[in-house]
Amino acid sequence: MGRLEVNQNKSGFLLDGRPFFYLGDTIWSAFTNITIEEWEYYLKRRKEQGFTVLQINTLPQWDRCMSDTGLYPFATEDEGKTFDFARWNERYYENAAVMCRMAVEQGFQLALVVLWLNYVPGTWGSRIMSQNIMPEDFVQEYTEKVVSVFDKFHPIYVVSGDTDFDTPEAVNYYRIALNTVCEKSPESLKTLHIRRGYDVIPQEFIPEIDFYMFQSGHNRDGQEMAHLLPQNFLRKYPKKPMINAEPCYEQMGYSRKVYGRFRAESLRKAAFDSLLSGACAGVTYGAHGIWNWQKIHKKKNSILGEGFDTSFPWEEAIQFPGAWDYGWIRQFFTVRRIQELIPANELLLNDTDEIRVACTQDGRYLIYLPYSTKVKLDRELTGYEVQAVELETRRCALVDYSVQEGCTVIDMHPFGSDALLILEKV
Repeated sequence: MGRLEVNQNKSGFLLDGRPFFYLGDTIWSAFTNITIEEWEYYLKRRKEQGFTVLQINTLPQWDRCMSDTGLYPFATEDEGKTFDFARWNERYYENAAVMCRMAVEQGFQLALVVLWLNYVPGTWGSRIMSQNIMPEDFVQEYTEKVVSVFDKFHPIYVVSGDTDFDTPEAVNYYRIALNTVCEKSPESLKTLHIRRGYDVIPQEFIPEIDFYMFQSGHNRDGQEMAHLLPQNFLRKYPKKPMINAEPCYEQMGYSRKVYGRFRAESLRKAAFDSLLSGACAGVTYGAHGIWNWQKIHKKKNSILGEGFDTSFPWEEAIQFPGAWDYGWIRQFFTVRRIQELIPANELLLNDTDEIRVACTQDGRYLIYLPYSTKVKLDRELTGYEVQAVELETRRCALVDYSVQEGCTVIDMHPFGSDALLILEKV
């Protein structure tokens, strides 16, 4: 069981000295909602699909689906609505440790959230759900418990969950948790999971975290955050690996009860928008029905969170096509040995922000196109071969181009959906 570390140029990760592509799956509700038998099947399928990291909440997810496992981290008389923080439920942690052991034996890395925002006062989530606010004088003890149970699995510690840092209360809670993780698990990787469209991290936390997580989120409007947020992080903060840790989830209803759902093509766009804009260490996938673990005949959770439409049963959600698309992305980066992508949209002469351009240190170029069109670049790229990959089917085509007046003009690719252009010297 290896330990992750940040690579030398701070663009990505190494596992046992070898490049590691962070392909995460959002499975926030694992410890409360999934039986051991279901977990065994889940791990098998996600391994087949190419996932490398599992993102799990160590506390019950506030907007998870209703569970029949009866497992909660603390004593409760009302199915987790109210916790007695003075009384641990050791059976919960014993079961969680079994699940973690099964995951690492299948080769997965764990990314464990310490404090989701609804347990922390002064956050946007705690204003919606005020039950189970953790007492401040219990934060250190709880964080020590998390490390004592899970540190043997060498997890990434995601100290915050979907949070903002807009109040002194919230900053203080996360300061205590982060300081405790740093003290009790100095060699582990640490990060912060922050809310949709948010790019604020207190300066005091920056030296203690190893990489950045951001999220472009589940609102129909604002999907441009997939490329805007990594650009903001590159401009505002010291260089560290970046992950879009919560892009739009497949078949998730648009947030705020807006009619519509995200399909695989939207997820592919979010992934490539982030990867080609500087967040090239990896990307996280989410399926509506997996993150919250929807079971057939289970009543709906009364806590709607951000107001999403009904989720699919987990047995169906685990087969969504976008999971295989994301697995291909990881395979592509690994086989092509792409360890860093340098954003290069300043070369694009097309009048649109929808196309993304990036280059590697060895002179290769990647261009993501949601729709087929001629691409004009402000650079002479003589002696290159241009290959187009249709991302839905992975069909490939060679594309002609011309060099004229200091620019390179790439012909339209022949596919009717989104595609990736790969430019390499021949």
